[in-house]
Amino acid sequence: MTEAAPAEERAKILQEQREMRQNALVDLKPYFVTLDDLDGPIDWSRLFGNENPVEIDIGCGKGKFVVDAAQEFPERNYLGIETDFGKGRHGARRLQKRSLPNGRILGGDVRVALDRFIKPTSVADFDVFFPDPWWKRRHKCRRLFTAELVEQMITALKPGGHVTSWTDVEDYFEVIAALMDGHPSFHTLPTPAELQPADDTDYRTSFERKKRQAGETIHRGLWQLTVED
Repeated sequence: MTEAAPAEERAKILQEQREMRQNALVDLKPYFVTLDDLDGPIDWSRLFGNENPVEIDIGCGKGKFVVDAAQEFPERNYLGIETDFGKGRHGARRLQKRSLPNGRILGGDVRVALDRFIKPTSVADFDVFFPDPWWKRRHKCRRLFTAELVEQMITALKPGGHVTSWTDVEDYFEVIAALMDGHPSFHTLPTPAELQPADDTDYRTSFERKKRQAGETIHRGLWQLTVED
């Protein structure tokens, strides 16, 4: 058992290295593009080839939610935004393999994307699942969910649009809830129910699967942008 573990670990590392090399050689456009590939604000109808509503998954990781949702809801477009290009390309490869026209991954910082490339009042919904908690006190300033992000999402959302956020970190959720519950532009909706998964793949993200199978609590929030009279 002791000798097998290192061998399995080496095999896993080699497989990851092979996937990284393969990813670097494959052109994944239009499923994966970076901010550097853009020359101006994104035209959703050009990116997706339709006029359907756009939902953005901020920090999409390897794209599990984007891929699953794009398959389940073909009448809706899904854009994942991810700073880790390796993870983003992994998700894009899954979209490409399934030829999903309504799923795309954008590599880059969401704050830059919202500031320069996403048109105002053009997004139906935002999802922020399990953002990095940056545990060390001196690193908490790096947390994604801030007052600045909230204002950027308000600008990008269509009237009546939603923000969903889940995390297993209670103190982070308290910060998120304080920003959203107390904001005059948002109405706090009932907490989304925790559904029982049908199988091992029936989770919103792989991180949710890991935490729920470990018996940990997932804190969930849902907010709607107020529609002005």
